[in-house]
This record gives sequence, structure tokens and C-alpha cells, in this order.
Amino acid sequence: MSTLTGSQKAAMLLVQLGRDRAARVMARLDVAEIEELTAEIMRLDRVDQAMADEVLEEFYAASVIGPGVGGGMGLAQHLLEASLGADQAAGVMERLQTSMAGQPFEFLQQADARQVISLLSGEHPQAIALVLAHLRPEHASAILAGLEPGLQGEVAHRIALMERASPDVVAVIADSLQRKASTVLAPRELAPVGGVQPLVEIINRADPTTEKLILEGLSSRDEALAEEVRSRMFVFGDIVLLEDRAMQLVLRQVETSELSVALKGVSVEVRDTVLRNLSERARENLVEEIDLLGPVRLSQVEDARAGIVQAIRRLEESGQIVIRRDGEDEFVA
Repeated sequence: MSTLTGSQKAAMLLVQLGRDRAARVMARLDVAEIEELTAEIMRLDRVDQAMADEVLEEFYAASVIGPGVGGGMGLAQHLLEASLGADQAAGVMERLQTSMAGQPFEFLQQADARQVISLLSGEHPQAIALVLAHLRPEHASAILAGLEPGLQGEVAHRIALMERASPDVVAVIADSLQRKASTVLAPRELAPVGGVQPLVEIINRADPTTEKLILEGLSSRDEALAEEVRSRMFVFGDIVLLEDRAMQLVLRQVETSELSVALKGVSVEVRDTVLRNLSERARENLVEEIDLLGPVRLSQVEDARAGIVQAIRRLEESGQIVIRRDGEDEFVA
């Protein structure tokens, strides 16, 4: 027991709770915690009953599952789907399976963005693109934001066009960075990295100024590709695509003061989408606050809208809402 981590104990407890109860517990966790626990569940095979009993006693549990505890891929998949839904669960499982096989740039995952930027200084844009494509989108976004504006567009362009990376190429880049940092794991098979969607996820997590610079740099190199990226991104005006229930959930995450600034100068359709999902009193208060604001700097409006978009993206990532992109098929009950 003394050698087990907290995550390992929690995974063992969840396994013993049974699928339905464990799924209800995991549904209350954030995505990072769910991924960590799922990885531990996937590593479980059979656990000694005495150890399982000790875990139960530590967590004040009331029952034990049979002689030994079964974990594995199937249970991990079931719990993820019950907690996040089938589509998001598939993405999490894919990331976990890749990470558990060993990531060539794993040593960078927990490094500060500024340290990584310094480490990548002087590297070829293609090498930088390859590294960022292997990192978590939010981490890669912070690193991309710290690059020189001209380099941002070049790297973004290369990420979008990247499809598959040769293990030999990855190994050369990893070995080069290893001399500056720490040990890396060489990949064992050809793995898909980069592409338009990873770039969209990186840009989605950037601040408005960085987002604008990246898209402008990308447009100067490949306008068609830039348009494809824009078409996949969720922007403030896309709230008209949200179902009313989803919009109401979003509005509960946003302060009235922030919402009033964000709605300055919007289209009638966007304004109506927001107002119809508020109570009568909240609607009246919002309209009054918008009228009292007077002229507002464009930068303030953009920041307020970016904050709301980030809230929407967080709700989508946690599986609480589904964003229907323009042109996608409708859902049928």
C-alpha cells in the first residue's frame, strides 16, 4: 500500500464501485483528473484482494468486489463513455494509448512555456512544428504565442500541412533537444501528428491578439488553408449555433458585466440568441446595462467575447454541451 500513488488507489476504488457508480463519480471530475484515473484503470489487470481491501478501508468503503479486481481497457472505455460521451471518450482514449506507449517529447509536457521557447530558439520551423504537434493543445498554444510573429505563421502553416512524421526524423530532433534538456523516449511506430484540427485546437486556446497574428501569418502563406482553419474554429458569432439548453448553461458561467460588453455591436441574430435565453428580469437588466455603457473600446469587446468563447470551449471539452458547427447534420432524438 505504501508504494501506491493516490491516483492508483483512486483507480482501484473506482473499479470496485462498479461501472455505473464509478461513472457517476468520474462525471464530477474535470477532464484532466478523468484522463489520469482512466490511465491508471487501463493499467490494472488483477489486483490482490488483500490490497483491494486495504484501499477500501482507507476510503471508508462498505463493500468489496469478489476475489480480485478486474480493470483493463474495456472498463476504462466504458467509464469514459459514461462520463464524457462516446465522441469525447474516443479522443481521450486515443491520447492515453499514445502517451502510454511513450511520447518522444514527454519531458516537455510539464516544462514552463518560456523554458520550451528558449529550448526551441534557433530550431528550424519544421522542427518546432513537430514538437508543438506532440504537445497538449493548451501547452502548445502558450508556446506558439511566445514565438516571434513572423515565426508563428510559419510554424502554424507547417503544423496544418503535417500528416505523419518519420520516427527517424523525430528521433533526430529529440536527440538534439535531449542535449539541452533531459531524456526522451524514441517513438516505435509511425504516428499521426499535426494537421488542421490540432492547429485549430492550439489557436482556440490562444488570446485574441495571438489568434489574429497566427491567422494573418497563415493567410499570407496559404489563404485557402487559413480559411479552412477559420471555418473549424468556434468564434463568438457562432453562439447562434448553440441549442437553447446549451446557451442557458453558458450564460450561467458569464457575468452580466462581461456579457454586456461582449454584445456591443453584435448582429441582431446574436443579440436575440442571448436575450431569448434569459429570464425576463435578467433580460431587462442586461439591456439596461448595455445602454448605460456608451462607447466601448474594441479591444475590451474582443476580450469579453474571447472570455465567453473560452467558457463555451471548456463546457464542450467537459462534455456538458455539444457545439453544432455550421453545415453539420442535425441530431435526431
